[in-house]
Amino acid sequence: MIYMENAMNLPNKITIARICFIPIFVLLFYLDVLPNHIFIATLFFILIAFTDFLDGYIARKYNLVTNLGKFLDPIADKVLISTAYILILTKPDILKVLWVDNLVVIFSGIAIAFIMARELIVSGFRMVAASANIVLPADKIGKIKTVFQIISVLFLLLSGDFFGVQFACQIFSGIGLITLAIATVLTVMSGLHYIIKNKEVFKDA
Repeated sequence: MIYMENAMNLPNKITIARICFIPIFVLLFYLDVLPNHIFIATLFFILIAFTDFLDGYIARKYNLVTNLGKFLDPIADKVLISTAYILILTKPDILKVLWVDNLVVIFSGIAIAFIMARELIVSGFRMVAASANIVLPADKIGKIKTVFQIISVLFLLLSGDFFGVQFACQIFSGIGLITLAIATVLTVMSGLHYIIKNKEVFKDA
């Protein structure tokens, strides 16, 4: 009981709240009866993403880092980012960059598949580590790729609904796709680095 009280500190509560807010983000994204619903969903996404910075800042500043937080924080990030990318793929009109629409959709699908595959592989790796009583925190490269993933999602969402300004939507889409490409490269690199750095997880006792 004492352990759970210590583990459920403010940063961890914020992390859990971030996970609980994700269904609301999905609802706003599809709520067509609400004017500018995708833009509102984008603002809500920014709010949720900000909590990722907030819980980490509080945990480090007040020395509230726990194993539960190390476990939950990357999961919350993965669920949020994966959900956002899936939502974007369900509305191909968001990926509208001038004359290369079909190629853009194909590229986006492949890039997101790589990103989600990496997240599943690393999650499985963490499960193996947990079975060996090893808690693996997110590394710096993983945090950087998460930042680029959030930026790419943000601009791609903005390209789907920016008050009907077509030119602005195309600019946002272009920026989103460029950052998506960067995020994909960083995601693959961080996954390889994470597993190689912690390769002792695969060693039998």
